Amino acid sequence: MNDMTVNTSGKCPVMHGSATSSRPTSTKDWWPEALNVEILHQHDARSNPMDPDFDYQEAVKALDFDALKADLHALMTDSQDWWPADWGTYAGLMVRMAWHAAGTYRTSDGRGGGGTGNLRFAPLNSWPDNGNLDKARRLLWPIKKKYGNAVSWADLMLLAGNVAYESTGLETFGFGFGREDIWAPELDVNWGEEKEWLAPSENRYANLEDADTLGPNLAAVHMGLIYVNPEGVNGNPDPARTAQHIRVTFARMAMNDEETAALTAGGHTIGKAHGNGDADALGREPEGAELEAQGFGWMNPNATGKPSSHVTSGVEGAWTSNPTKFDMGYFDMLFGHEWELTTSPAGAKQWKPVNIDDVNMPIDTDGGTTKTMPVMTDADMAMKVDPIYREICEKFMADEAYFRDTFARAWFKLLHRDMGPRINYLGPWVPDEDLIWQDPIPAGSTSYDVDAVKAKIAATDLTPVEMINTAWDSARTYRDTDRRGGANGARIRLAPQNTWEANEPERLNKVLAALEPIANDTGVSLADVIVLAGNVGLEASLKAGGHDVDVPFSPGRGDATDAMTDAESFDVLEPLADGFRNFAKDQFATVADEMFLDRAQLLGLTASEMTVLLGGMRVMGTNYGGTSHGVFTDNVGSLSNDYFVNLTDMGFTWHPSGDGMYELRDRLTGEIRFTATKADLVFGSNSILRSFAEVYAQDDNNGKFAKDFVAAWTKVMNNDRFDLK
Repeated sequence: MNDMTVNTSGKCPVMHGSATSSRPTSTKDWWPEALNVEILHQHDARSNPMDPDFDYQEAVKALDFDALKADLHALMTDSQDWWPADWGTYAGLMVRMAWHAAGTYRTSDGRGGGGTGNLRFAPLNSWPDNGNLDKARRLLWPIKKKYGNAVSWADLMLLAGNVAYESTGLETFGFGFGREDIWAPELDVNWGEEKEWLAPSENRYANLEDADTLGPNLAAVHMGLIYVNPEGVNGNPDPARTAQHIRVTFARMAMNDEETAALTAGGHTIGKAHGNGDADALGREPEGAELEAQGFGWMNPNATGKPSSHVTSGVEGAWTSNPTKFDMGYFDMLFGHEWELTTSPAGAKQWKPVNIDDVNMPIDTDGGTTKTMPVMTDADMAMKVDPIYREICEKFMADEAYFRDTFARAWFKLLHRDMGPRINYLGPWVPDEDLIWQDPIPAGSTSYDVDAVKAKIAATDLTPVEMINTAWDSARTYRDTDRRGGANGARIRLAPQNTWEANEPERLNKVLAALEPIANDTGVSLADVIVLAGNVGLEASLKAGGHDVDVPFSPGRGDATDAMTDAESFDVLEPLADGFRNFAKDQFATVADEMFLDRAQLLGLTASEMTVLLGGMRVMGTNYGGTSHGVFTDNVGSLSNDYFVNLTDMGFTWHPSGDGMYELRDRLTGEIRFTATKADLVFGSNSILRSFAEVYAQDDNNGKFAKDFVAAWTKVMNNDRFDLK
C-alpha cells in the first residue's frame, strides 16, 4: 500500500489574526513600492551552511564520477513502495525533474535555470507544473547523502535526468559539473504578477492572439507553468494556436524551432503523464502542506500503492508504445494515427487516437499485459499541425541518427545554457566541441610587459573618461545569472554591441581606433588593452584626487571573432538603462532606479559596492553623453567622495524639476547647485542605501572610498575571468 497518504485538509495550524500570527507584517508589506535592495544580499554568506573556505569547484573534482553514475543507474529501477515507479523505472520522473529544473531559464535576463538547485525552494518547489517532483528529489536523497559535499543538488538533479536518458538507450552529448547550490529562495526573479496559480493567460499578454506580446522577462504562459498549457491556450485545445505560443516560449528559453521540435519529441518519447484520478482530492503543495508531511506535497488520499493511481498534471497516458525506451515511437504514434479530443479521468483535455490496434498501445504502468490508451497533448498535436514543426519532424523521421544527435545536443543545451563558457564545466564527460551558444573565447597571452602597454595607452590622446567609459561599457554586459557578457572577448567591437546606443558608437570607435594598433603591435588581446586603458584612466583620476592606490590587473583575456559570436543572441544583453553612467532610454526613465538595481544584481554587486561605484563614476564625469546630472562636485575628473558629501549635506534641499529630473538647491539662497535623476536620489531617500552613502561621506573615509571603489571596479572588470576563480 502506498503510505504517501496523509491528512489533506491543508488547514494552517496557526490562528490568523491573533497574537500568534504566522508571519509578522514586514517592511515590504507596509511600503510595497520601496526599492528592494535586499536582492543584492539574497545569497549572503551568512545563509550558507558550508564552511567559509569550502570551494565546490574543488570539491567536485574529487568526486568518484563513475560510482555516482552507477548509483544513479541502479536507482532508476529500484522501485520504492512509498512511490512506486512507472513500469519499474524512474527514468521518466527523473527526466521531468531535470527538465523542469533547467527549463525555467529565460534569455532576457539569464535568470532561472537549473544552475543553482533552486527547484528545492519556493515558489518552484510548489508550482503546479512541478507536481510530485518533490518525490524525485527525495528518491535522490540517499545518493546525495552518500556523496555529500562532492556533488551539489544542482548538479545531481540534472545528472539524474541525463542518466535517466542513458538508461533508456540514448547516447547523451555529455555532462558538465560545477553548479553551486543556493540556500534560500531567489528574490530577484520575476515569475509574474499573478496572485493565483494558472491564472488566465490574458494577464501575461498585451494581445493573447499575438504570442509575441508575452510580457517582458517572462517565458511561460501561466503562473506556475514551465512552458505552455498542455491543454491548449488558456485550456482551449487548438494545436495551430498553441504552436505559436510554443515558438515564442521556447525562443525565450534559447531554443530555435528545430531544437524545440526535438525536445518535444524526445521529451515525450519516454515516460507518461499522470491524471488517473481526482485532481481536486490532492492535498496542498509542499510549501503549504502540514508539518507532518515533512516537505511532501500533493498528497493523494485515493492512492492505491500503484503508479497508475498517481495524479500530477491531470493529463493521463503515455505517448509511445514502449515508453521505457528511447526510440522513434513518438513519431510513429503521432504521425501514424488520426487524433480526436477526449478527457482524462482527472478532467484534463487531451487527444487520443481515432483508431489504434492493441499491439501499438502501451501497457499499464503497473505491469502485466493490460493495454492503455496513448495520449497526445495540444503541444504534441502542434508538432503535427504547424507546417514548420511538421517539416522538421518529417526530417527527423527520415533520419533517426540525425534526430538522436539533434535531441542529445538540445538536451545538453537545456541543462547547461546558464553555465556560461566551457571553462566552467567540470568532470570527465565535458564534450570537446565548442558550441557557439557557449560564447567561446580563445585564451589570451599572460606573459607580457603590462607597464609597457600602459605607457603606450597613456601616450594616446584619449581622455581618462573615454578610456574609463569604454572599459566599463565592455564589462557591464556581464550577467552573473547565466555568466554571459563581460569584457573578455572584446565583443564590444563586434556586432551588435558596436552599434548599441548605450555604448556611444562615435566615442567607442574613436577609442578602438587608438587601442587596436597597440594590441596589434604588442601582441596583446584588445580585450586586455581595453581593460588596461580603463585602469590607466582610473589611475589618473585617483592621482587627481590625491590617492595613492594601485589598480589591480590580471592579463589573459582573449579576443572573440564574429565566427565565435551568435550576434542575435547578444541582443538581450543590450543595456536599456545603466544607472552607473546615468543612462536610460526615454521609455525607461521612470524606472531608472529599479533597472539600476537590476543591473547591479546581474553584475553580482553588493549594495555597498553598487553605492561606491555610483559615487565614483559620477565625480569622474562618466555620465552618458557627458551630462552633469548627479555630478555632485566642482572637481570633475578627480576621484573623491564629493558625491556623498554633497548628497548628505543638510545645507541643500531637493526639488523635482519635471521629466523625472531633480534640482539640488542651496537651502538659504535657493541657488541651483546640481541636478540629478532618480538613480541619484535613491541613495539619499532609501534608508539602506543612505546608510552606505553616509559611511563614504564621513571625513575619515575618503581613503576608504577610493580603496573600495578600486576593489569594486576590479570585480566588475574580472567578473567573466572564470580562470581566476
